[in-house]
Amino acid sequence: MIIGVVKEIKPEENRVGMTPLGVKILTDKGHKVLIQKNAGFGSGYTDDEYKQQGALIIDNAEEIYSQSDMIVKVKEPQPSEYKFLKKNQILITYLHLAVERVLTKELLDKKITAIAYETIETSDKKLPLLIPMSEIAGRMSVQIAANLLENRNNGSGILLSGVAGVPAGKILIVGAGSVGINAAKIAVGIGANVSIADIDTQKLRIAEEKFGSKIKTYISTEDNLKSLVAASDVVIGAVLIPGHKAPCLITEDMVKSMHKGSVIIDVCIDQGGIVETMDRITTHKNPTYEKYGVTHYCVANMPGSVAKTATLALTNETIKYVLKIAQNGLIDSFKQDSSLAKGVNTYKGKLTNKGVAEALNLDYTELPSLIGF
Repeated sequence: MIIGVVKEIKPEENRVGMTPLGVKILTDKGHKVLIQKNAGFGSGYTDDEYKQQGALIIDNAEEIYSQSDMIVKVKEPQPSEYKFLKKNQILITYLHLAVERVLTKELLDKKITAIAYETIETSDKKLPLLIPMSEIAGRMSVQIAANLLENRNNGSGILLSGVAGVPAGKILIVGAGSVGINAAKIAVGIGANVSIADIDTQKLRIAEEKFGSKIKTYISTEDNLKSLVAASDVVIGAVLIPGHKAPCLITEDMVKSMHKGSVIIDVCIDQGGIVETMDRITTHKNPTYEKYGVTHYCVANMPGSVAKTATLALTNETIKYVLKIAQNGLIDSFKQDSSLAKGVNTYKGKLTNKGVAEALNLDYTELPSLIGF
């Protein structure tokens, strides 16, 4: 199979879809890997490193799209890339189609087999290709919040750890999944006053077992969130429903109740976000805006600014799925691996992810009915 890896063009996205080691794993099995020139530069990989592992370096993305059976990316294709997508091609990347109507239509029209990293799900409900990026984004969220609270960034001047005789800053984490737990790990580590809210009591129990009395846990009800948000210096949105648009949990009135210079970081903004006042996606270059005196940080590709770590962590998990498809083909791979099958969002012009179909009000078709299992 011919596998293509193009340079990411989303603003300030420095990750790349495959490491040189990933190339070696594929070329050792006889597959051909095309890498766009300088695709790995932002992650610290040179073209020579890829060539040494058997890759062919191609100058432009259009040529890679035209030659490749499968495209391996990090982020969803950008509008300027839509025209390069080839009919019946395989695309594997983060997609977040629940908020991407135009891209979804492109994938359907060109009968792309689109596999979304974020919806590959194991039998025990884990998301193996989302977990490494969730770990990174969760941990980053606290260090970003600490920076935004500084006066030079129009923050409230709160030191999250506090000092002797001065209480620690208050962080509310909404969601006790992978992002939330990793945010709590850093927040607890620096000595912040940490609260976690979730609708799932089992997740809250796990959080309490992990952090003990260093955190407080709450059921995520409107009344609880209303009082918790008002008292917080930092609110971190960490809610994910795979394939679905994120629910709006933090209302405009709740944001208004926060004191001037507080910070909201919505890690789930790429799924629409949980904060009513986050009405746009920002970039690493211009990551924040202020509303009601509260700093809003809503960058959709947070791990892209720690690209070396993120690329290594991502390829560690993705390469086995890429290799499986290259070795066995699509249908046999889906039949052998139900978790990979759950990652399929579009197939032969049909939308095969129920959450995306509901979010976009489009027809849904079960994948098994299309491939015969």
